[in-house]
Amino acid sequence: MSIHLHFRAVAESEIEDDHTWLAAFMAEAWDRHAEEYAAGVTDSISKIWGSVNDLYTAADTADTGAEGTWTLPIYGGRAVAHGSDDDLGNPPMMYMDPPEVSQAADFLAGVSFDELWSAAGRRLVGGGPDEALFRQDYLEHHESLRGFYGRAASAGHAVIKVVWA
Repeated sequence: MSIHLHFRAVAESEIEDDHTWLAAFMAEAWDRHAEEYAAGVTDSISKIWGSVNDLYTAADTADTGAEGTWTLPIYGGRAVAHGSDDDLGNPPMMYMDPPEVSQAADFLAGVSFDELWSAAGRRLVGGGPDEALFRQDYLEHHESLRGFYGRAASAGHAVIKVVWA
């Protein structure tokens, strides 16, 4: 089963604060994912976004000075409620306003991946001979998110997140 957390930067003025509208917008963006990724307005993490978040929790204990902003890149923002009691066809979605996007960008730009990995990496992957490969995967996600949030913050954009299963 393929499951992804999909991030999309968008000008706040272009957004309708409605789950149905946002779900359609994000579905269209997902269909153009490769093109939008190349343009720098989207990112996604397959399956392990919770573990990437767990890596960022190390900022809380690794004396990075992040003070809570480590929660923003993966699970930050507010849940977008949908008007139906039927969860089928209503993917979980979050909305981050531009100030939150800027805070996430500042956190990602300022945190040391090496410090995070030293504090949490072994716990995430259990060590072993593949640890270097896992570390590289997490580093690539971190660098991709850092670039994505940096561009979104520079443009003053909001970020919509959706889980696709």
